[in-house]
Amino acid sequence: MTATIDPFHAIAIGELAYQLASQGRSVIHMEYGQPSTGAPAAAIAIAHRVLDADPMGYWENPQLKARIARLYAEEHGVTVAPEQVILTCGASPALVLALSTLFAPGARVALARPGYVAYRNTLKALHMEPVELDCGEAERFQLTAAALAAVEPAPDGVIIASPANPTGTVIEPEELARIAEVCAERGIAIVSDEIYHGISYVGPVRSTLAVAPQALVINSFSKYFSMAGWRLGWLVVPPHLLEPARARMGNLFLTPPSLAQHAGLAAMDCRDELEGHVATYARNRDLMLEGVARLGLSHIAPPDGAFYIYADVGHLTQDSLGFCRRMLEETGVATAPGIDFDPLGGNRFVRFSFAVSTALVEEALARLEPWFAAQPRLVEPA
Repeated sequence: MTATIDPFHAIAIGELAYQLASQGRSVIHMEYGQPSTGAPAAAIAIAHRVLDADPMGYWENPQLKARIARLYAEEHGVTVAPEQVILTCGASPALVLALSTLFAPGARVALARPGYVAYRNTLKALHMEPVELDCGEAERFQLTAAALAAVEPAPDGVIIASPANPTGTVIEPEELARIAEVCAERGIAIVSDEIYHGISYVGPVRSTLAVAPQALVINSFSKYFSMAGWRLGWLVVPPHLLEPARARMGNLFLTPPSLAQHAGLAAMDCRDELEGHVATYARNRDLMLEGVARLGLSHIAPPDGAFYIYADVGHLTQDSLGFCRRMLEETGVATAPGIDFDPLGGNRFVRFSFAVSTALVEEALARLEPWFAAQPRLVEPA
């Protein structure tokens, strides 16, 4: 019997947004977690040259694997051998690869709630059991060692995300070390999603590999490197799991696009351009934090990284999907409903992505302020 998984509701909002735009409406896309910028200029230039000279095919670029391994040494002080890096078609296949390598059907895997919708649904699709741990405003919507230690019986694994989606919050280094200790003591395997590394407003973010060398680590070129449409990511695998992981990669996905691998290698040395994007996100973050306060949204966890604001709108609605749909239709601002990230309490939350231009953030807030002011209140906010 096949598994039943929930839809990704932000996609439906995105489809409506594009439909309205095709009708001539002005739409601001804050529903998707993707940069509005393109790949770095040098990466695009390499891609043009490769298209003219290379027939391409199934291939894993050894230079790219070595460059990724160097990234861990330079930025995290962690030794990763190039052969431990498996190149994937983005982070989503890397998640499937990690989970299917570590766990059999029926495995129980813990994760924070709220959390990225695909964690829960990929686990279900693989006939595994998501063990969602409620992480509220007091925990800054992040997983804690205490919460993980309290799960009985101990789960087979845990998915960590720092910075996290939908909140952008980061697990503090000391807490990450405590989580690693709990996992070691209880035999819990770790999958760490580090896709938002590089986009931080609180300084460097520690890789889980620094405290848990046996963790499987997911990363991608989609966020910091601004290459979402190129479908390129990677999975770092400990040596003892390389053979089963490679067998799954070869059978399920073959290799990522050759063109993307050439471009990705070039992108890794475009730091000035990419740090310019992060500076824009930082300006947008400041504008959003000031703006959501004017909208009357006081219950948020200010993002440490990524490019999201996850806001409680429970004084206005208990139907976040309907609320997002109506907001889009009436203001042209597309956002993601909280039920994607929290099937229990997400009916009262909305996620804003500020990975658009600063001018569009300013325009979105200008549209939203009068609209929010006009919304009837269900209850007065605490």
